[in-house]
Parts: sequence; C-alpha cells; structure tokens
Amino acid sequence: MKKLLVLILALLSCNILASELVHIPTTLPLLPEDYENQPNLLPAIPLIPALPSEESTTDGTGEEVKWKLEDSYTIHLDTKVKAVVPLEIITDVDIKALIIDDEQLTIPFELEMNKEPDKQNFYVLNYSETEIDIDGDGTLDTFIYSPKYINKKLVTDNYLFIDGKNISREGVHKKKVYITVELNERR
Repeated sequence: MKKLLVLILALLSCNILASELVHIPTTLPLLPEDYENQPNLLPAIPLIPALPSEESTTDGTGEEVKWKLEDSYTIHLDTKVKAVVPLEIITDVDIKALIIDDEQLTIPFELEMNKEPDKQNFYVLNYSETEIDIDGDGTLDTFIYSPKYINKKLVTDNYLFIDGKNISREGVHKKKVYITVELNERR
C-alpha cells in the first residue's frame, strides 16, 4: 500500500513539473502580441458546436411553445445545371441588286445559325416583312421566300425575288428587314 501511495505522489509531482516546462493552452490567445511574447503558444482545437436540443417559438396567442429536437441530419446536395443556349442567327445578309427596266431577279442567300437545331420541324424563321414595296409607290415588288422550318445550321434555300415591272421610281432604294427565330408551338 505504501508503494502505491509513493507511486501516485511521484506521478503527481512529475505532472506538476512537466506542466511548468511545457505550456498547454486552454484558450485561444486574443491578440497577436500574445504570440510575440510567447512564441510556443499553440491555438486550441475548436470544438464542433452542439445542436440545440430545444427551440422555442410563440404561437398566435403570445404563449411560448417549446419544441424538442428528436433527431438531426446532415444533408449534402448536388446540383447540376444545364445551360440552354437559344437558337440564333449569327449572319448578317446585305443584298445589293441592279434592276434594269422590267427585269425579274431572284437572289439566293444563306442564314447561319449559332448551332444545329436540337429538334426537327420546331424552329421557324420570322421576317419583319416578306412582301415589300421597295420604292414606296404602293405596289409590292420585292418578296422573300424561305423554308418553313430550320432543320440545319446553315439554311440555304432562301430567296429574294425582285419584280422590276412593279418598280416605278428610279434610284437607290434601301430597306431593313429583321429576322428572328421563333418556336413552332403545336398544341
């Protein structure tokens, strides 16, 4: 028994001497000056915060209602996003033509899309005007023809038809026609 008591006293004295030689931090120092004064300081390992076991709210009458937390879970969510780039026309078409007298002229032109259409017979070309009075005399003289649907990246079957016998005013005539891509909404 005496040997056991001596052994316990020896261990306690060694523990006290060791604590004086090595500083074991209990809290994190607050200021950088603490590190300058004692360079052997080590920051304490932070603890994981505990989840609350109770939550209290007030009901419609103003009474406090306590809720007991029965279970808690950690949920990891994975999100995947699919970016859809709309089908757009990436080319500008500039057509110049010289019409002499009653000449009729058919001019083909191409429209290039930014990508291949993802669905067939779904996208439609919409022109701001397809029948145009280029000289402003009240008679239609310029017509735009295109396929009904866009099924390829390069639409090649587009035509501009100019009927010279319906142009009564001489000179240079300019007209801007805007083209958009629309969806064929079948219901």
